[in-house]
Amino acid sequence: MVDPLPRFPQGFLFGCSTAAYQIEGAVHEDGRGPSIWDTFAHTPGRTLGGDTGDVACDHYHRFGEDVALLADLGVGAYRFSIAWPRVQPTGSGGPDAAGLGFYDRLVDALLERGIVPLPTLYHWDLPQALEDRGGWLDRDTAARLGDYAGHVAARLGDRVRRWITLNEPVVHMAQGYAYGTHAPGRSLLLDALPVAHHQLLGHGLAVQALRAAGAQEVMLTNNCTPVWADGDDPTPAAVYDAFHNRLFNDPVLLGSYPDFLAAALDPVVHDGDLATIRTPIDALGVNYYNPTLVGAAAPDAPLPFELRPIEGYPTTAFGWPVVPQGLTELLTGLRDTYGDALPPVYITENGCSTTEGTDDRFRIDYLDAHLRAVHAAIAAGVDVRGYFVWSLLDNFEWAEGYSQRFGLVHVDFATLRRTPRDSYHWLRSVIGS
Repeated sequence: MVDPLPRFPQGFLFGCSTAAYQIEGAVHEDGRGPSIWDTFAHTPGRTLGGDTGDVACDHYHRFGEDVALLADLGVGAYRFSIAWPRVQPTGSGGPDAAGLGFYDRLVDALLERGIVPLPTLYHWDLPQALEDRGGWLDRDTAARLGDYAGHVAARLGDRVRRWITLNEPVVHMAQGYAYGTHAPGRSLLLDALPVAHHQLLGHGLAVQALRAAGAQEVMLTNNCTPVWADGDDPTPAAVYDAFHNRLFNDPVLLGSYPDFLAAALDPVVHDGDLATIRTPIDALGVNYYNPTLVGAAAPDAPLPFELRPIEGYPTTAFGWPVVPQGLTELLTGLRDTYGDALPPVYITENGCSTTEGTDDRFRIDYLDAHLRAVHAAIAAGVDVRGYFVWSLLDNFEWAEGYSQRFGLVHVDFATLRRTPRDSYHWLRSVIGS
């Protein structure tokens, strides 16, 4: 028999997370323009099996059913993303009334059930028209994000008080612009660094727009990882930590880039940029999946570090090692690194992938262990305010198509029937207790 979970602080927020392109479908409805993921997924060879998000979970038409699932689960909040191409089909100009109308209805449905809406403004679905003009390599895209934030807040800000600006800018930079395995599919390696600065500048401008509209809580969600050194030389791990973690946390919390990256970014950093990026946030969103083991790269390698497999732990269907104590290590490490500059933290994503037909006991054990890891961090003095499971639904898992299933709720992609898994019922009992 599994020991009961320890009690979390009063007001601790349990939730679920999703993203627009992964669940909404309806990519051609109500004036929505194409995004970089529409283009990428329809390019042969880019996604597993040629899968696309054209239909996905059809959440656009079935959101009422999904809100009912959230309410039955008992979560206090729902983190979803707003599709930029629904609001501004070309990434600029006035907002599309029909596109914003969908999020109007979704927010109202959540509030009617007592669920806090927590929208993410940008979860990787850049309007294709902006990519055609340079995407996140172009400084102007940051300004466009600020404008877009203002349009969304003007429509929803009377009911939405909590916001996230960006989701995992490090992953978007690395997979989308450095390695080319995600949209927009550019393979620039270190030449992708301007993407980091422009995303962060857009974040700062979006925070300012949300504040002007009366937002009460604004955060940035970063994918963070404990970095483990493989070998006697700690330098490669420190360099990777700077690229993955500090590049996206330091400017927001401290107002500066790590030293050696500051020199590399100097050509794209203008006067006043770092002050904009450091516009105060109320919380930091942290997405955690696993630690990263880093060793020295070969002398002729294009990057100054090498990622190595972590052995001796169970793995998810993605092959990611399951290391719950890494989450405690990460959270206490953030506290130790940033001290009073670290705002309250929300775990905005944590979950595991399985394959069709997998015993759901694996997910239950995964969530149980990671919730205990969060509690251990709280007991160690880290101000963690909430935990969001990735994900409510099985969904389009980016380049992996529909092969990876992260959902508390199983989705039959032929019929779109939703069936809560055992982990859904387990989590409901945890929240209820």
